[in-house]
Amino acid sequence: MNFSFLTADPAAAGGMFTSIISLVMIIAVFYFFILRPQQKRDKEASKMRSNLQVGDDVITIGGIVGTIVSMKEDTLVIETGSDRSKIRVTRWAIQQNTTPKESK
Repeated sequence: MNFSFLTADPAAAGGMFTSIISLVMIIAVFYFFILRPQQKRDKEASKMRSNLQVGDDVITIGGIVGTIVSMKEDTLVIETGSDRSKIRVTRWAIQQNTTPKESK
């Protein structure tokens, strides 16, 4: 019987090492170019939503533009349009705070 498959082939070990290194590099690139920037954007959006105040002009994810007139723990009431209609939205639905920032 031929048991040559049991012997260690240095070329096969080198190829396996190269493929493992390639896989680690792909995962690292994926993390630094996709996951990490997304986590940073999520953190900034969460900070913006937690710092909202009554009177801020906001835009929702659906594109509704309005001014915050009252706030509760996880919902906001925004006033839209010239007819002063009010809409209640959840805090996570706020995409952008368009109130001009005070320069220090």
